[in-house]
Amino acid sequence: MRITVIGGAASTGKTSIMMHTLQHIIAKGIRPAVVKIDCLDAGQDKVYASLGIPFAIGLSKDLCPDHFLATNFIAMFKWAKLQKADLLIIETAGLCNRCAPFIDLAFSICSIDYTTSIKAPAKFGPIVKTADLLLLSKGDLVSQSEREVFNYRLKELNPCAVLQEANGLSGRGSKKLADYIMQRKDIDSLEEAALKYSMPSATCSYCVGERRIAECYHHGIVNTMTFEEGDYV
Repeated sequence: MRITVIGGAASTGKTSIMMHTLQHIIAKGIRPAVVKIDCLDAGQDKVYASLGIPFAIGLSKDLCPDHFLATNFIAMFKWAKLQKADLLIIETAGLCNRCAPFIDLAFSICSIDYTTSIKAPAKFGPIVKTADLLLLSKGDLVSQSEREVFNYRLKELNPCAVLQEANGLSGRGSKKLADYIMQRKDIDSLEEAALKYSMPSATCSYCVGERRIAECYHHGIVNTMTFEEGDYV
């Protein structure tokens, strides 16, 4: 099964773009499953269920969503395998730019809004530096010169990342994004996976620098998900 993680600030068009992308993927005969990680309420993101694919929501509540994601990666992967999915898509919320939600065995996408300040890329830090693909939205709302400066600064931070423009309303760029996602290799397990970047200090094992995600490395205050009937469509 392939696994893709898409993260980034709120309102950058992650869900809208992924809806278009998933339609291309489904048309290829691939069966995806989606997990949406949010902080307090992900009700509006049940739009994924309209595709008729397995879909689950995880709410981090009082925990940082990146910490919540790290402690649930393996559970989500096992759930997707039980759904007989060929591809697991994880869309996750983000509260700060100190860390990144990506692991080394997944295809990592950072969603960025062109209408943020051209100084913003440097503030994004790890989530930009560790992404495999930088997904750029709302390019029609800024000038060509602004896009070029923005892209240049992104490339300074992560010269290896693919830059892909997309539009969540029209679906432009979603077919190419689907192709990038499907180019990734299948993996059998996440037991040996590790975060691409450590998380800030607080009260769990990841807060003090742990990067391995297997359950035996979970210490301190953690909030784990359970998958039962009714959690997905």
